[in-house]
Amino acid sequence: MTRTARLWSLLGLAGYVLLPWYMISGGLLSFEWFGQAGSGPAVAQLAAGRWWLAGPGLALLVALLIAFVPLHPLARARGWVVTGAAGLALVVAQGLLILGNGPRFAIMGDVAQPGMGIGALVVSLSLLFVLTTGISGLGRGRGDAFVTGLIGLIVALVGVFVFYPMAFIFVQAFVLKDGAGLGITQFLPRFFAPETWSLQCLTGAGYCGPAFNSLALGVATGLGTTLMGLAFALIFTRTEFRAKKLLRVLTVLPIITPPFVIGLALILLFGRSGTITEFLDWAFGIEKSRWLYGFWGVWLAQMLSFTPIAFLVLIGVVEGISPSMEEASQTLDADRWQTFRHVSLPLMRPGLANAFLLGFIESLADFGNPLVLGGNFNVLSTEIYFSIVGTVADPAKAAILSMTLLSMTLCAFIAQRKWLGKKNYATVTGKADNGQHAQMNPGLKWSCYLTALPWAAFTLMIYLLIVFGSFVKLWGYDHSFTLEHYQRAFNVVVRNGVHFVGSAWDSYVTTLTIAAISAPLTAAVGLTTAYLLVRQRFAAKDVFEFSTMLSFAIPGTVIGVAYVMAFNFPPIELTGTAIILVLVFIFRNMPVGVRGGIAAMSQLDRSLDEASIMLGANSFATLRRVILPLMGPAIMAAVTYSFVRAVTSVSAVIFLVSARHNLATNFIVGRVENNEYGIAIAYSVVLIVTMLAAILLLQAVIGRRRLRRADRIAA
Repeated sequence: MTRTARLWSLLGLAGYVLLPWYMISGGLLSFEWFGQAGSGPAVAQLAAGRWWLAGPGLALLVALLIAFVPLHPLARARGWVVTGAAGLALVVAQGLLILGNGPRFAIMGDVAQPGMGIGALVVSLSLLFVLTTGISGLGRGRGDAFVTGLIGLIVALVGVFVFYPMAFIFVQAFVLKDGAGLGITQFLPRFFAPETWSLQCLTGAGYCGPAFNSLALGVATGLGTTLMGLAFALIFTRTEFRAKKLLRVLTVLPIITPPFVIGLALILLFGRSGTITEFLDWAFGIEKSRWLYGFWGVWLAQMLSFTPIAFLVLIGVVEGISPSMEEASQTLDADRWQTFRHVSLPLMRPGLANAFLLGFIESLADFGNPLVLGGNFNVLSTEIYFSIVGTVADPAKAAILSMTLLSMTLCAFIAQRKWLGKKNYATVTGKADNGQHAQMNPGLKWSCYLTALPWAAFTLMIYLLIVFGSFVKLWGYDHSFTLEHYQRAFNVVVRNGVHFVGSAWDSYVTTLTIAAISAPLTAAVGLTTAYLLVRQRFAAKDVFEFSTMLSFAIPGTVIGVAYVMAFNFPPIELTGTAIILVLVFIFRNMPVGVRGGIAAMSQLDRSLDEASIMLGANSFATLRRVILPLMGPAIMAAVTYSFVRAVTSVSAVIFLVSARHNLATNFIVGRVENNEYGIAIAYSVVLIVTMLAAILLLQAVIGRRRLRRADRIAA
């Protein structure tokens, strides 16, 4: 522990003395900062008159001295806690109080500073880990510096990149209508406004409010995606269905689809002038209608979009159930249905609960499908969007509606915790576990077939039509074959070298680069958080768990605006950079890794950790050598979802992209706005093929979890 504190103190002092404290326009490797006044390390900044930077350096120096002075271990730990906390407080205080155009309070004089850079980052991290090392020295976190360091790091990341930007939005909820300041007198009347919570659609007297519509749609989507995902998972793990590979591709396709494509395909099929609508009218005399534009159309699109998320969460959970428990049930004369009903299904509860929670939250936060198919069916996400970008911007209304969404998410989170209770769902232990999963009874098997296979066929039809639409001049009107859309988007000229002259190449390369960087980081943060929540005990753990869902519960548009408001000026200036895109993807998509990790880790018995620690391994070695190898499906789900969301996200980044860092989804939206549907669909097909290849590659690299000897023999 002393060695750990000494190492972090030295690292922090090195950053304080050698690295630039403030941001450098040309980048760290340009060395433009070297030797220039006002752009060097903190030591040089002190000589330039920025006296407020002395505090963090002194805190690190004191922490280093404590590591060498002979003291009682508890006294030494308390010293690190004090110095780490004081140093961090000074960094935060000077960052929030002294801005680029001057201090927040006139009493501080005429001082200013740019945004923090790599030097401030290294010093802050060093102070944080000195603090957590001291906390572990006081006996917290079972005295494990690695565990307390992870907790401190995740709390700091969530605080800076979730709570800090969202604070800028939520303050707007208390802004008075006349703009005369902040107050609570108008908050509750606007929060419980009748136009938001109206139930008139139930009595036939009018339309329901967006809050009720969002709640009803969220519950329907959560239940539907969970049941459909379970059906697919059971077919994969408990049947001998021969076309599993094709079925696996079809379950993944919807989440790798760029925005608006599924809605456009449904309109061209089931709209008033859609292909199937015209056929039904011609063949059976079924009157044309606008049923697609409302609750049922949005629900259908969300089922197509979010069922794969439930499947990715549930397949690992279903695979993790111990066959020995099912064999024991059948040995006691239970039939297949009784075994599934009373043994297998209860052990799936963590996965079912987390799959429902993700489907419910995804439905609440989705605004692409309601925007295209909603019609007069208003939901909170679209109301928030128009409150921000409408002709009359109302940030206070957007903030209040966002808090309404959060309240629904909190209720769903509490209900999930109550339903799971404090039961133990561990089925993977250190004991030998031979055998194969029990086959399903015929009734359940055919129920899964009749549920999942028609849905898979419907999904296949949707995507064949999408591919078809990329090769015709104008989908729905002129079906003449053409390659013009692909040529305009991805043309390559071989003349004096290879030249990528298509209009989509720049956004395509930028998108894949940012997605490849953000996906593993998102999975690492999410699964690390899941490990802490499942395996560790610390104060306010439930509050911390809910806080990890915060960025997921709020529509991406609000997240994007919050990031612009928070990171457009010191202390953290990121607007217009690629870093802000990576960060918004990490903390927007992190909850999927958290929920999937919790569901998978709940099945791993603690005796595995305890056996590893008793054999001399520390927490880091146990996590790396024991837990992670058993988390293959969860890792696959987290990396896959993170990569795909980074490629297909539009709402969260629509305000964050720049001319230098344009993304594929913004390019597609721009083509749709210009009525260039052919190019938009062709680009979407290219992205789908790219992401499908990336997913297959990820699956080959990560591999499949081997839990039993029978699996290894079969392999």
